[in-house]
Amino acid sequence: MGRFKKDTGPKSVKINTASLPDIIFMLLFFFMVTTTMRETTLFVRTQLPSATEIQKLERKSLVSFIYIGPPLQSQVFGTEPRIQLNDAFASVSEIASFIAAEREARQEVERPLMTTSLKIDRDTRMGIVTDVKQELRLVNALKINYSTLRGEVTAGR
Repeated sequence: MGRFKKDTGPKSVKINTASLPDIIFMLLFFFMVTTTMRETTLFVRTQLPSATEIQKLERKSLVSFIYIGPPLQSQVFGTEPRIQLNDAFASVSEIASFIAAEREARQEVERPLMTTSLKIDRDTRMGIVTDVKQELRLVNALKINYSTLRGEVTAGR
């Protein structure tokens, strides 16, 4: 009769975790570099109109956004269209200081290349938009862009 030997070796193989912190830090660094943070919290509704002939902006770092539309919290702020600059509601008279601050934040070489992009809700009347454009003209911010979505233009809009 044969004898049976007891297996005295390790029953499970240990996994080497020496390089695990390196992998975790590499993934953390990757996500920190590739993730973009939202710069502005919107307080106005901006359902953009559609257009067929649109162009994409080349350097978004040189774009300053002005949002115009009805407030999201209509029970608090009403239903009339409002102007939003960065993270706060503003009046037309505050646009000049906003543009001046945006220019100061840029390098001297980039200032002539700055664009002001208007993100306007599709149901907003042109009166407030004209007021904003007149104020931009007074501060010599003449490169204006209207943000739209690609799509078919419907009649009556």
